[in-house]
Amino acid sequence: MKTNPVKRDLAAGKPSVGTWLSFGDVFTARLMARTGFPWLTVDLEHSPIDWQMASMMFATIADAGCVPLARVPRGDHDLIKRVLDGGAWGIVVPMVNTVEQAKIAIAAAKYPPQGNRSIGGSIPAQNFQTTSGEYYRRANDEVLVILQTESPEGVDNAEEIYSLPGVDAIFVGPNDLFWQMKKPDGTEPTPEEFEAMLQRILAAGKKTGTPVGIHCFSVEDIQMRIAQGWQFLAMQSELKMMVTKAQEYAQQLGLATAEDLARY
Repeated sequence: MKTNPVKRDLAAGKPSVGTWLSFGDVFTARLMARTGFPWLTVDLEHSPIDWQMASMMFATIADAGCVPLARVPRGDHDLIKRVLDGGAWGIVVPMVNTVEQAKIAIAAAKYPPQGNRSIGGSIPAQNFQTTSGEYYRRANDEVLVILQTESPEGVDNAEEIYSLPGVDAIFVGPNDLFWQMKKPDGTEPTPEEFEAMLQRILAAGKKTGTPVGIHCFSVEDIQMRIAQGWQFLAMQSELKMMVTKAQEYAQQLGLATAEDLARY
């Protein structure tokens, strides 16, 4: 059975940089799986990707030697079971604000006795190039469980959540965290307030020994966050990379202005 190199790297304290997939397209997934990123997260929370397409994307990514992850719409048992039985090597669970929410997600990703994931299906075993029986025996050690901290409530509960057995990493969605930090009158957090919140997350990860990560939008940001100690980092998405490069060409050719590009 294949082992999960991303899980091993995170446990060893190494940074791991991947990216997000927003297009429900096997051809795109196949190309992205060969660009060098060690993992790709298929986004089922904010993208119109259906279950069958997601499963085909997981298989395509795994066949290329890349680790397929899935961000589920929310952290309930049925959704987590569906992506793992569809062949994902791990889950990214959004909006984990409480210990109870974290426990539900972790249990759904683990076979008994560690969790309550039900036994069945042959697709995930194929993606790990093994038999179903071997997959059932070893999946708990190979499947990644990544919980997202995206609110002040999640930060307040960070140490307790991050200390739970079965949490492999924490991931920050900076946009959601920023919006969740808005005051009742709509006042946005200052850059200093937002960075202070991120540093609380990083400190909680270091204190509990749990890798933390964040979505970044430039190579410089990735390098800066790695230097600070962040480990699980996403570099944009295939959609953002494509559009950004196309906009750059359009601007160079005089087909679009900076004002036009700012609308995207």
